[in-house]
Amino acid sequence: MNATLEKYLDTVDKCLKPLPTSERVDIVKEIKSSILEMESENLTTEQILDRLGKPKDLAKAYLGDLLSKGSGFSWKRFLTVCAFYSIVGFSGMFVIPCLAIMAPVFIVCGIASPLLMAVKMIDYILNLGLPYMENIGVFTGLVELNPIAEFVAALVIGILLFLAGRGCWKLLVNYCKKVSKTKSDLSI
Repeated sequence: MNATLEKYLDTVDKCLKPLPTSERVDIVKEIKSSILEMESENLTTEQILDRLGKPKDLAKAYLGDLLSKGSGFSWKRFLTVCAFYSIVGFSGMFVIPCLAIMAPVFIVCGIASPLLMAVKMIDYILNLGLPYMENIGVFTGLVELNPIAEFVAALVIGILLFLAGRGCWKLLVNYCKKVSKTKSDLSI
């Protein structure tokens, strides 16, 4: 393998820096084996580089693939999002952070609001006198409702927030898949 191709692999490796070392090494090994295979087919360095595309785009494609595998939250996926964000460019500066913030916030609020209202409703029904329950409410300051009615409203709002959070997460994953389409367009 010549110096130009080694430099190409180094650039891809640098673009993948935020990923764990094992992930980075696996990706670079995969690309290197593809390069060696193309060299065995007697392709020139220029033809190989044309087929692979820009190193930054190829790294972005691999990061997008890593993000689209699986659907749950993990720190590994979070680091992958950070790495992906660092190379996707201007659109990623707005889309990825907004969706990455909105998704967990909506999900947590969607779960927390019915739980808090359930505590207030139990306090109301059993007349426990728990402190600060008067400060918890769906329409606090606007309308004075029975805690049972507020629980129903909080349940509906919680479901809507949870669904909005899942929708934001799916949009984030779909955005990453769309950006990573470069890899599937490559013929390696």
